[in-house]
Amino acid sequence: MILAVDTHEPELKLVRRAVEILRRGGIIAYPTDTVYGIGCDLFNKKAIERVYQIKRIPKYKQLSFICSDLKEISRYAQVGNFAYRMMKHLLPGPYTFLLAATRIVPKMMLTKRRTVGIRVPNNEIVLSIVRELGNPIISTSASLYKDEILSDPEEIGKNFGPSLDLIIDGGKLVSELSSVVDLSGEPPIIIREGKGDISLFLS
Repeated sequence: MILAVDTHEPELKLVRRAVEILRRGGIIAYPTDTVYGIGCDLFNKKAIERVYQIKRIPKYKQLSFICSDLKEISRYAQVGNFAYRMMKHLLPGPYTFLLAATRIVPKMMLTKRRTVGIRVPNNEIVLSIVRELGNPIISTSASLYKDEILSDPEEIGKNFGPSLDLIIDGGKLVSELSSVVDLSGEPPIIIREGKGDISLFLS
């Protein structure tokens, strides 16, 4: 099912429909400020396992998740003063930040270093879903096995349709992956240069 949602003012009724699917353990595709994501409720283990199967990725590969704001990030990650200042300046935006996890994060989401990747995209559709759900959702790119990123909901439907419970149509995106920055210690480490400006971390 493909559901068209207004990017700037998502209708609450449509947002709640997506949230109902997530609460039932469903998998959705949704727009962000970088690429379309595929995800589920952070606290549904079976749904997370389905995401790994759908994307055909090994379970040792870390999945990030989306929080609604800085306050929510602080529930799931340890945020030092430097990390807080950087994130306050840059979020919402096209970044994935690696941070030390708190105990509330499910074990299957942790790396060996007990870090997590967290996003707060500048996209009102996905932020509305996370706020209404009341906790983060998993975030992995809607890409094919060979890393071909799908930027159109129709393409996502053709390639992943039977495996997804809902595709949220937020329009065709000019897809570019987020910049990934490790803020779990100092100095920050650039893991991947993407859409987000990383110049602040290089000075």
